[in-house]
Amino acid sequence: MYTLKTSAAFDSAHFLHGYKGKCSNIHGHRWTIEVKVSRNALTESGEKRGMVIDFGDLKREVRALADSFDHALIYEKGSLKAKALEALNDEGFRLIETDFRPTAECFAEYFYGVLRDRGLPVKSVTVYETPENCAEYGEDE
Repeated sequence: MYTLKTSAAFDSAHFLHGYKGKCSNIHGHRWTIEVKVSRNALTESGEKRGMVIDFGDLKREVRALADSFDHALIYEKGSLKAKALEALNDEGFRLIETDFRPTAECFAEYFYGVLRDRGLPVKSVTVYETPENCAEYGEDE
């Protein structure tokens, strides 16, 4: 099996609604998305002969995904009151509502699904919320 790996990072804020601890408050991270793609065989002909996937294509997709979350407040649907959302929108803040709790674990699964849906042969996605702490989602070994 051939495996390639690339990564991209973004800065954002989030909070964990209903959590009893420090992470219930708005705080920020420099999130890093690390993506592994794999195939059993290399492309046999054409300009991409000898490749799993063109690194340029892989990097472009992962970078675009990271950029789409950069410098935003990411919040779970239903976790902010209408008045709070109205005030944040009136101030012009960039807000991203998700259908999942914005944890490293849920981000890893979400990014995996997005990249799979874009046709990439994703094996796993690891999301670091700090340089030492990460969550991985992917195929069983």
